Amino acid sequence: MKKKTMLELNRLDIEEYHSAKKIPLVIVLDDIRSLNNIGSIFRTSDAFLVEKIYLCGITAFPPNPDIHKTALGAENSVEWEYRQDIRHLVDELKKEYKICCIEQVNGSVDIRNFCIDRNSKYAVVFGNEVKGVKQDIVDISDYCIELPQYGTKHSLNVSITAGIVIWNFFNNLYVMNK
Repeated sequence: MKKKTMLELNRLDIEEYHSAKKIPLVIVLDDIRSLNNIGSIFRTSDAFLVEKIYLCGITAFPPNPDIHKTALGAENSVEWEYRQDIRHLVDELKKEYKICCIEQVNGSVDIRNFCIDRNSKYAVVFGNEVKGVKQDIVDISDYCIELPQYGTKHSLNVSITAGIVIWNFFNNLYVMNK
């Protein structure tokens, strides 16, 4: 085996990325403290053709050198918008998207059992690294999805969780343009 060259990777340039068909998924980041987590989520969102990222509350937004450090330019390819109030945003998104909180709650759905409908659009909410998704957002969501964990810790880093969740949606929603 030989590592692929950059040319062999056949990556899109920013203009091609902007015109590429995206999966029907938006990401909502609420009160994310770590700029590295934000940048990592931008980069993962770019890799898997996420429609848009909403940054809410205390979540920092581009341009920011610490976000750029992990986003590596994905903050310029992935569409994003800052909204101070997540509740108003979620109320707006509910008109078009199914709202999915990533949270450990009574009645949550194991990600392995969550049925993704290719005819639906999804908004996935990730909350603060310590406090998680706000209860009032959980209360108005359509689903709460949980990643099962079997070790001594009860949570994963938000950027790792986002990577798993985004990949799961991509794997179920992506239909190549042919």
